[in-house]
Amino acid sequence: MASGTTSDLRNGMVIRYNGELYQVVEFQHVAPGNWRAFVRMKLKSWISGKVIEDRVRAGSDIDIVRIERRTMQYLYRDGDDLIFMDNETYDQMPVSTDMVGDNTRFLKENETADLVFDGDTEQLIGVELPIFVNLAVTETTMAVRGDTATSVTKPATLETGAVINVPGFINEGDVLKIDTRSGAYIERAHTT
Repeated sequence: MASGTTSDLRNGMVIRYNGELYQVVEFQHVAPGNWRAFVRMKLKSWISGKVIEDRVRAGSDIDIVRIERRTMQYLYRDGDDLIFMDNETYDQMPVSTDMVGDNTRFLKENETADLVFDGDTEQLIGVELPIFVNLAVTETTMAVRGDTATSVTKPATLETGAVINVPGFINEGDVLKIDTRSGAYIERAHTT
């Protein structure tokens, strides 16, 4: 863990603040006239995802956390654990489904994800899925004749078991591009 001051803050940086890991969403240096300068920070927790806002005196010490990302392949589910494999060393690593959260519904076997480690302690602190994934529709209802407006949606079950809302023209077997951040349908994937 590197020590720094508030002048070292950058958007996207990971810091240890009040004993917890946070990613800096944004920060602003404020110097209000005759008052002491301070830094207003917006921080997102690595653990809970909760965003907090706080302010500290300008020049205060901060603990900068060096993070390391490793791209690993998702192999299979074993109870409450997801088994990932390092493609370089072939070591397998169990990861709790709680660590991945709601995004487990978009994990497809043999796909890759970035596992994020605290560079100093080698402790796993998060799992980042690709922003977009392509998944096939395994089940959906037939479109009702006359429902051709683009605002009409229906539920569709994807190959991973996730259920999302899709436009009425989507059929079983279609491969869809899904945004893993929101769980929203983006478009039909172009398959070759």
